[in-house]
Amino acid sequence: MIKYDLHSHTTHSDGHLTVEELLARAVDKNIDVFAITDHDTVAAIEPARAFIKRENLPLKLINGVEISTKWESFEIHIVGLNIDTNDSTLHTLLSEQQQKRETRAIEIGHRLNKNGFEGIYQQARELAENAQITRAHFARALIERGVAKNFPGVFKKYLGRGKTGYVPSNWCDMQTAIAAIHAAGGVAVLAHPSSYKMSNKWLRKLLVEFKSVGGDAMEVAQPQQAPSERQFLGLLSQEYELLCSQGSDFHFPTSYLELGKNLYLPKDCQGVWQIWEKHEGVAL
Repeated sequence: MIKYDLHSHTTHSDGHLTVEELLARAVDKNIDVFAITDHDTVAAIEPARAFIKRENLPLKLINGVEISTKWESFEIHIVGLNIDTNDSTLHTLLSEQQQKRETRAIEIGHRLNKNGFEGIYQQARELAENAQITRAHFARALIERGVAKNFPGVFKKYLGRGKTGYVPSNWCDMQTAIAAIHAAGGVAVLAHPSSYKMSNKWLRKLLVEFKSVGGDAMEVAQPQQAPSERQFLGLLSQEYELLCSQGSDFHFPTSYLELGKNLYLPKDCQGVWQIWEKHEGVAL
């Protein structure tokens, strides 16, 4: 059986592993088809392809990206899979998103600095190295300063909504993100639908709008997930006629989350990979 993991991150966004480390780990976990989906950037894709070719890795790489969007009062993430990373429409949008991310990071640094965390922006910048700064880099900086033990603790105290370092996002809307993904020949996937802390009524409202503006698929399977949740999401995918995806949303190794772990689709769910397999005319 082919093993798919279609959601992961490198040090080009908020992942902790380099491209090479992530790909080596994917091979070690016996993944066959793998997508790198960094936040609002495709900078990891070409280095990944070069490394796979150079090392002759037994891994099929799917070009990916995860685009942050604003919907109602929620930040909704949309994964683009099997995209042309050279598409001009996509590049324009990602450049705009990256500028918004930098502006937000500067303001986060300013607010935290005013509240006693002097030099926090520079510390987060150093952790990000050459990548764009995300809230995860500020979280890591704050953990290094001993203000909390882990990411949930940092976000609860400093970076979550209404806290000292919280800065509202100004992302594009879902329609804009989906249009850019489609312009690049890709498939638009609603990422981790259970993570948005919304009621089932709101989740259904989200799915209706996502579908109406061209959304193609939704993530149904993730490593940390009750069987009942996976089954529910699978039923929703059928109800709203969306293809299904699966991914670890891997950022760094932990005891509870791993590449390829516990990833399978419920019965009668259609995998998103069927689109490009059909286009290629061969089974992987």
